[in-house]
Amino acid sequence: MSTSSAAASAGLKTIKQILPAPRPHWVGDGFNVFPVFANKAFTQELSPFLMFDYASPKKFPINTGRPKGVGQHPHRGFETVTLAFQGEVEHADSLGNVGVIGSGDVQWMTAARGIIHQEFHSNDFSKRGGVFEMCQLWLNLPAKDKMTPPKYQEILKKDIDNAVSPLYEYSKDEEGCGAKADLEEGCVRVIAGKFGEATGPASTFTQVDMWDITINSANKSYEFQTVAGNNVIVFVRRGEIEVQGKPVGSQGVAIMKRDENTKVVIEAKEEKSQVLVLAGEPIEEPISAQGPFVMNTRQEIMQANMDFQSGNFGT
Repeated sequence: MSTSSAAASAGLKTIKQILPAPRPHWVGDGFNVFPVFANKAFTQELSPFLMFDYASPKKFPINTGRPKGVGQHPHRGFETVTLAFQGEVEHADSLGNVGVIGSGDVQWMTAARGIIHQEFHSNDFSKRGGVFEMCQLWLNLPAKDKMTPPKYQEILKKDIDNAVSPLYEYSKDEEGCGAKADLEEGCVRVIAGKFGEATGPASTFTQVDMWDITINSANKSYEFQTVAGNNVIVFVRRGEIEVQGKPVGSQGVAIMKRDENTKVVIEAKEEKSQVLVLAGEPIEEPISAQGPFVMNTRQEIMQANMDFQSGNFGT
């Protein structure tokens, strides 16, 4: 599909900006991540999504010592969503939740009024070594929900496998959508929200779509219907793709213009390309962020720091 034909299609969203892959950095000693949103993090431009760290595939040797990762740290005012693609990570928090997620699983932690947690490579993964690939998103909460009780959702691969949709072929018809493609051409794992006839297992506070997409066929266009007025982000995990006819490289991200158009067209230029689409209803409220806290005002950030320092936190 050429850029000109994409531009002529009714209902097609416009790309606002394409961000190339940023430089990686270490989080603790276990997560070598690309800050995908770069200087767009913690802005209204991508709301409700605050931050996105992607740990691209990296081989870790056998480790018989202490597992690698990040020790205890607090959060307040938002949710962390960890998607495991390869490897295993073990989570433990101040509510007593302990769990290990592996390939295909998702950990959805609602920090809300406050939680303290830690994240390490699992003991089993550490002892055997192997390839590690994950991403973590920070998802904002509306002001009315920021001080609700924290909670934890462990969403296993089998739960998401029950929410898989085929791809839909691209149709230039503004009102309709294309025909369902054969599952051999690829599929959409619906983690949150809806796609086609599939509904994701994650419980969310605001309207959020999170689609883990595999496109096995190259040089064929597929369409993805989003909600009018939502922010939409297309991240390329693997391969080279075109979004609305424009090239986006591996680990690059296309930020769509927020408008009333709803259709996103993706064409893989390589077989077995993998894409993550994030779409959500913007939270039209001030963002005040400092370290592990995301609130609406500076005063609330100061209170979060005082609550943490005084031990009145994470219970």
